[in-house]
Amino acid sequence: MKHLSRFLVALLLVVGFSNVKAQDSNNPWQINISVNAVDFYPTNDMEAAGITGKWFDEYFNVGDHYNILPTLSSVSVSKYVGDGFSVGVRGSVNRIEKYGDVAVEDLTYYGFDANIKYNINELYNMGKFDPYVEVGGGYTWVDDIGAGTVNAGLGINYWFTENIAFNIQTSYKHSFEDYLAPHFQHLAGIAIKFGGKDTDDDGIFDKDDACPDVKGLPEFNGCPDTDGDGIEDSKDDCPDTAGLAALNGCPDTDGDGIADGKDDCPEVAGTAAMNGCPDTDGDGITDAKDNCPTEAGPSANKGCPWTDKDGDGVLDKDDRCPEVAGVAENDGCPPIARMTVTEITVLDNLARTVYFNSGKDSFKPETYAILDKIAELLKGFPKEEFTIGGHTDSVGSDSLNQKLSNARANAVVTYLRSKVSNKFTATGYGESQPIASNKTRKGRAQNRRVDIKLVR
Repeated sequence: MKHLSRFLVALLLVVGFSNVKAQDSNNPWQINISVNAVDFYPTNDMEAAGITGKWFDEYFNVGDHYNILPTLSSVSVSKYVGDGFSVGVRGSVNRIEKYGDVAVEDLTYYGFDANIKYNINELYNMGKFDPYVEVGGGYTWVDDIGAGTVNAGLGINYWFTENIAFNIQTSYKHSFEDYLAPHFQHLAGIAIKFGGKDTDDDGIFDKDDACPDVKGLPEFNGCPDTDGDGIEDSKDDCPDTAGLAALNGCPDTDGDGIADGKDDCPEVAGTAAMNGCPDTDGDGITDAKDNCPTEAGPSANKGCPWTDKDGDGVLDKDDRCPEVAGVAENDGCPPIARMTVTEITVLDNLARTVYFNSGKDSFKPETYAILDKIAELLKGFPKEEFTIGGHTDSVGSDSLNQKLSNARANAVVTYLRSKVSNKFTATGYGESQPIASNKTRKGRAQNRRVDIKLVR
């Protein structure tokens, strides 16, 4: 008997400390280790009249009727099979010294029973209180004489941890054989649930673990929250960096409501319209690209407001003379002086003295001084437009002279454009408009010329 007690204590320690993470639905196995008491008295046994009492008579008379072996004397193992039902077996030992009201010699008691148990919490959840009913049958020996029994019992577990409970139970064991009296067996001890599988060792058994292969947290049904921001990894766009729920778990360092990964300026608060960058003056240009970040201005002026340095009402961007006051009709420059008839005549006379080498579009040396005088005169009339006409003498074919006159007109335009800003067009007239006789050398030299006509 001493060895049995030691075995039961060792079993209690092993099971209790190796399965401390459990929930009832995940622990199909339960072991009960108890002290048992056998009572033959309140059984209404007609075969033992005067020795036993009526049903439940003196039911709690421990001192006079209970046979208690003062050691761990009963062990049962059961397995949960679903819908509140468990099946199991129980073995018990005891020493019988009281048979109802009669003292007897020291008789040995052995019982082996199979049972079906139903947990009432399946219908009415009472929390830590876990009542149950039990039915079954078995075989019991008293002083080596045995008989089969039919059993029925009531019990309750009180779970003071998730998997360890205090257990009490009472069962009625009825024998149909004369040599084994019916009796009550009372049990008090410890119940331990175990057997749940927890692959990732996170305290949540695989049955209820949404991520059974990855260690996780109870609040996420066993799934992980790597960055500890309260958002499980599967719903966290930034699972390795703590962030905000409003941004699906991503951080917002500058607190502007834009996740760092989508923020072009993650350390400076900005606006969504600027992809998280600031625009202090609200001109639609981020401060980093704005030459005037505190003054609104257009992007064409790099975020700065347009200026009018000369105060003539024409913005510098549109003012051809930004530092000299002018008029709008002359693009911010001083009013245009229009050419007089005299000045036009002088210009035309100068043009007639522009001479070319025979058969070429190159100028005679003395012509450059004439061209410079023309340019100097034109500088006073920058808005005037002119047509440059080219002419030849009659030497050579018409087509050759037409081509040469075009080249000469363009030669003058090219030179004048290098000196002034006026607009010019070039036209070649060939030999069609002579101003002198082509029969003399002097006349032909005069015909190799250009003329300048004012367009507007």
